[in-house]
Amino acid sequence: MSCSIFPCGEGGSEGGAVSQHFERCMSVMQSGTQMVKLKSGSKGLVRLFYLDEHRTCIRWRPSRKSEKAKIVIDSIYKVSEGRQSEIFQRHAEGSFEPSCCFTIYHGSHLESLDLITSNPEEARTWVTGLKYLLAGISDEDSLAKRQRTHEQYPLGSQAPSCLSLLPWCALTAAQAVLSPPTDWVKQTFQEADKNGDGLLNIEEIQQLLHKLNVSLPRRKVRQMFQEADTDENQGTLNFEEFSVFYKMMSLRRDLYLLLLSYSDKKDHLTVEELAQFLRVEQKMNNVTPEYCLDIIQKFEVSEENKKQNVLGIEGFTSFMRSPACEVSNPLHGQVHQDMQQPLCHYFIASSHNTYLSGDQLLSQSRAEMYARVLQAGCRCVEVDCWDGPDGEPVVHHGYTLTSKILFRDVAETINKYAFIKNEFPVILSIENHCSIQQQKKIAQYLKEIFGDKLDLSSVNTGDPRELPSPQDLKGKILVKGKKLPYSLGADAEEGEVSEEDSADEIEDDCKLNNGATQHQVESFIRTKLESLLKESQIRDKEDPDSFTVRALLKATHQKRGLRRTGRGTEMPLQSCKFPLLFAVPSRLGRRRKTVKLCRALSDLVVYTNSVAAQDIVDDGSTGNVLSFSETRAHQAVQQKAEQFMLYNQRQLTRVYPSAYRIDSSNFNPVPYWNVGCQLVALNYQSEGRVMQLNEAKFRVNGNCGYVLKPQQMCKGTFNPYSADPLPACPKKQLILKIISGQQLPKPPDSMLGDRGEIIDPFVEVEIIGLPVDCCKDQTRVVDDNGFNPVWEETLTFTIHMPEMALVRFLVWDHDPIGRDFVGQRTVAFSSLVPGYRHVYLEGLTEASIFVHIMINETYGKSKQLMGLRGLFSRAPKAGTAEPSGHHVRKRSIGERILRRTASAPAKGRKKSKMGFLEAADIRDSASEPTDLKDKEGVVRRPNRTLQARPASMPVDRFLMVELPCPAEDTAQEAKEEESTSGKMLPKLLLVNGQGSPCSFQEYLISSKH
Repeated sequence: MSCSIFPCGEGGSEGGAVSQHFERCMSVMQSGTQMVKLKSGSKGLVRLFYLDEHRTCIRWRPSRKSEKAKIVIDSIYKVSEGRQSEIFQRHAEGSFEPSCCFTIYHGSHLESLDLITSNPEEARTWVTGLKYLLAGISDEDSLAKRQRTHEQYPLGSQAPSCLSLLPWCALTAAQAVLSPPTDWVKQTFQEADKNGDGLLNIEEIQQLLHKLNVSLPRRKVRQMFQEADTDENQGTLNFEEFSVFYKMMSLRRDLYLLLLSYSDKKDHLTVEELAQFLRVEQKMNNVTPEYCLDIIQKFEVSEENKKQNVLGIEGFTSFMRSPACEVSNPLHGQVHQDMQQPLCHYFIASSHNTYLSGDQLLSQSRAEMYARVLQAGCRCVEVDCWDGPDGEPVVHHGYTLTSKILFRDVAETINKYAFIKNEFPVILSIENHCSIQQQKKIAQYLKEIFGDKLDLSSVNTGDPRELPSPQDLKGKILVKGKKLPYSLGADAEEGEVSEEDSADEIEDDCKLNNGATQHQVESFIRTKLESLLKESQIRDKEDPDSFTVRALLKATHQKRGLRRTGRGTEMPLQSCKFPLLFAVPSRLGRRRKTVKLCRALSDLVVYTNSVAAQDIVDDGSTGNVLSFSETRAHQAVQQKAEQFMLYNQRQLTRVYPSAYRIDSSNFNPVPYWNVGCQLVALNYQSEGRVMQLNEAKFRVNGNCGYVLKPQQMCKGTFNPYSADPLPACPKKQLILKIISGQQLPKPPDSMLGDRGEIIDPFVEVEIIGLPVDCCKDQTRVVDDNGFNPVWEETLTFTIHMPEMALVRFLVWDHDPIGRDFVGQRTVAFSSLVPGYRHVYLEGLTEASIFVHIMINETYGKSKQLMGLRGLFSRAPKAGTAEPSGHHVRKRSIGERILRRTASAPAKGRKKSKMGFLEAADIRDSASEPTDLKDKEGVVRRPNRTLQARPASMPVDRFLMVELPCPAEDTAQEAKEEESTSGKMLPKLLLVNGQGSPCSFQEYLISSKH
């Protein structure tokens, strides 16, 4: 069965007809089509391909991958018709009918799925259907889609708040709309319904809970099941009943207690109470009654509550999970920084060997990679140009087996996508290896394709000693490359310049021009890449040392040809003064290479003249871009950090990965940002920790690719490696309360998948920035609960330079022999918003952690505060210390309720890596060991005795009788508690002997299972 395509304006002019046509395509795709899956070096495999019932992924069978044999629609980059892919072109012309062929490009590496149908109609049906599905998500960023649009949240402009963070007072309810996750619940229901009868029995519910990482006693599950099962068909739940069951299971005790603390023990908030919560806890200014009414109308689900203008627990939960209460400042989703300073005052998002889709030696070169990185916010892309056949220059990684693409195709792709996301300038970093004739062809293509985008004659900086600003260069493309020396006459059509040949740094055994056959080189490369892959699977991917060149050398056992110092760096720098800061001995004593450069290409270089370290002359001129590898940059950072910072105040510096990173791994960019290097070029095709840091860095200014450096880096200087680099400036104290988690999945690498054990999660928070600020701390482990674990732990950090700091939230699954990565979210410190916030883990639909954020200013070497007082914790009384010298923290009522639940098993706190000592935990003592820093510069705290934790109150006593005030709670304490930002929890019970609790409240506050 197939369906034809209506031409525009014929047969499908009416929306209904077009819609019916696409629905027929969907029906055909869901029924399945037998196609040949073409693979490299094989004849092809016949498989049945079909669209799943939710229209979210393409699956095929048979397959050894079983359930993993799928391509998610959201991961598809594009669908191309005909024999366009490289795999198709490897087969002889005429092998396949082009009208029966199409290719699906998907994933972060733009992998291709090449398919052949039995007739052209089937191919057109699939191409049409896939493009229809892609059109439905084309207006949403894939990351935002995965996070249910939590990432971006537009706001109007507002005045700064008391914490120098932009408040949310201008938030409108229309901007805060959050659709309930009905689709997700429906998909979950359908996946659990194995026999497809639209009903779930108790056993299917139990299996679903295990898949969702929920560990509840059967008695409690059965109790909720029976209460939700209200129709005549007893013993099963239909979708509506399952939705009620899911709400019972997922209603949040932490949010309910928070609501109670501001509602005078009622189960709803009035307009005045909601306004008080927003002002006191969320630090919002100018909260009006109209704004609160908008929130109620948009988020409240009960029509009765809407009429009474109150916000119940479900509406409050929806509001707290909406973008209005996300961890990141929504204004930072737009360009908000001053964009009129010189280019050298900005960090610029930069890509290395942009054309590569995988490793540096064997992978495919693709023009589509330029489209991908430019749309991801990158503003500096690299193009390696070489002589190609028929006088056409090509782009590829020289001396390697990477495939070649036409320079013209690359230029056209850049021109098409350069300014789709924003208009700030794009830097085209050209590494030129071409003959004079093909250089002229490159210059011709650049002029023809880019046109006025290359014309910089209208740009006027006012000061010839300063570079223009991003605002001045809007819509322009800057060509970074070599420029003919001024000593040559203006009439000289060509001249010699030093060659930048990063490909020549590759080991000789990996090059094609060393006398070995292609097969021998490919075999050697594959062995080396496999060695790196095995090493990467063993090492801790969160360990910064995993990203060093030394780690790569160790993995491949190739250490020859490097002279090392005692600190492990290569070829030590000469001890010389600026401007010879970057001078190094010639590589292995070889003479520097030169290349002929034509005038036409040289003249296109205006503000971005590429210079070698040996060519730097401190004559006060601007427009030079120093470009060198991470190993050379590392030496400059280690030995002359302050001089390096001064240089970066006037000129641009580009740092690129070492040639030893043949697997396209990335180096840690933070040390180079810390000295003001603007263009830290990374392999965008390699996902992981480094790219997550890079994304967080540039997300702070609307992801436009330009982030303003701190004022201290633009004028004056300081030592980034000092214990107190900015003594005259106030420090920021981050008090972070990790409260709970929601719907945390099993680790992605779990061997048993959904059938594996329920996870034992804990949260690690890492501060990344100046060396003195780098530290980690973590919560205790919660046993057997990934659905709604509760930690309620306060972590405290001091940050000396907040503009450079990144805050990384990681969720791990504790294992007796290690830990498994669950998810992460990295946010710039300057983007954090105070109050109760949800931190949504990247790439996971519903997974989040709930936190409270407080930021204070401190001066000098002030003592760390204990942490947040208020709703979830209380300050210890003076003098209440155990003989060991550790304070016994008294738990608040909220903690006593929440500690002993399915959400929070009482397990001892485990902390192996700490940022700072908390005053609540450790008493001042001269004998106390000081914090130690390891070789990574990360503070690791000595082990300490576990805190004593009082037992929780029995549930029956809490539910059925009034709760007396603890003897220790004095009236003065209560008064102090009321004055803090978080109100005291109600000391009276919701339910006492005068009335029976409704089942809704019973499930919220009950801690029996």
